[in-house]
Amino acid sequence: MTARAKRARLIYNPSSGREEAKKRLPEILQRLERGGLETSTHATIGEGDATLAAADAIERGFDIIIAAGGDGTLYEVINGMAEKEFRPQLGILPLGTTNDFARALNIPRSWDAAVDVILAQHSQAIDLGKVNQRYFINIAGGGSMTELTYEVPSKLKTMIGQLAYYMKGIEKLPRLRPIELYIQTAEIELHEEVMLFLISNSNSVGGFERLAPDASLSDGLFDVLILRKCNLAEFIRVVTLALRGEHLADPNVIYLQTRQIQVTSPDYVQINLDGEFGGTLPCVFTNLQQHLHIFVDETGQSTYKAPPLNLHLMKLPWKNKAGVDEHEQEEQ
Repeated sequence: MTARAKRARLIYNPSSGREEAKKRLPEILQRLERGGLETSTHATIGEGDATLAAADAIERGFDIIIAAGGDGTLYEVINGMAEKEFRPQLGILPLGTTNDFARALNIPRSWDAAVDVILAQHSQAIDLGKVNQRYFINIAGGGSMTELTYEVPSKLKTMIGQLAYYMKGIEKLPRLRPIELYIQTAEIELHEEVMLFLISNSNSVGGFERLAPDASLSDGLFDVLILRKCNLAEFIRVVTLALRGEHLADPNVIYLQTRQIQVTSPDYVQINLDGEFGGTLPCVFTNLQQHLHIFVDETGQSTYKAPPLNLHLMKLPWKNKAGVDEHEQEEQ
């Protein structure tokens, strides 16, 4: 008897930032079909639609769900999956502006290499964060600077990419104000005035690849970073250190690891979940260890930046230099 082909539902965000990759959606579907996945597509039509589509795919018995878009699309998809008893394996096609979580997992930015990762069907168990009745896979936080991701207009992100976040951040710097927080974990209790707090599941946050250098995606622990009240010059110094991964020793930075953290405040504090508005404090953040299975490269050699002279990637139509991924050129 012939084995049944696995069924995949590709949830695709038409408003994601990478136009060149989006034009190749028919090729992506053909590659998936030729690789043995019976694939159907759902194009999202608005906020929250990817969550509904993921939940519907599970109800219909799909074996695999593929999130094709940016961090916002992935956030919505995992919120449609997290509470289900059966959670299909998850594939990621990073078509957004920053793709923080794909970067943390070393999922290739080039779409055909990312499709290869999905077709190989080697998965890794990944932690998930729960906050009240929402879920996040990469980062939660609060404070003025964490509001950038949902304050930057989508059109601007599409036009100039990650530079849009930096422009908005510079605009907000003079208006930074501390917030009063009460933080409680099994390990510590804190009452501090802080500029921001970040609860991270991975090492890649907002394009900073060393913000939580010891973070693991499957250890059941959050990496928590808290920036104490400081002046503008001190704030800029910490950000500069963070670019080099040297910020954890700064006296203005509090760093800890924990499975659960309760955060309250007398102030009005908005919460950022994977770049999306996630409500306001008070909140309890809980790590759900190894809650989802996500396709990754089995060898661990496939990185977000394609290595030089990779013949497999040389056929991509948007290469400007033979064998080098467009993102790598931007960082050289």
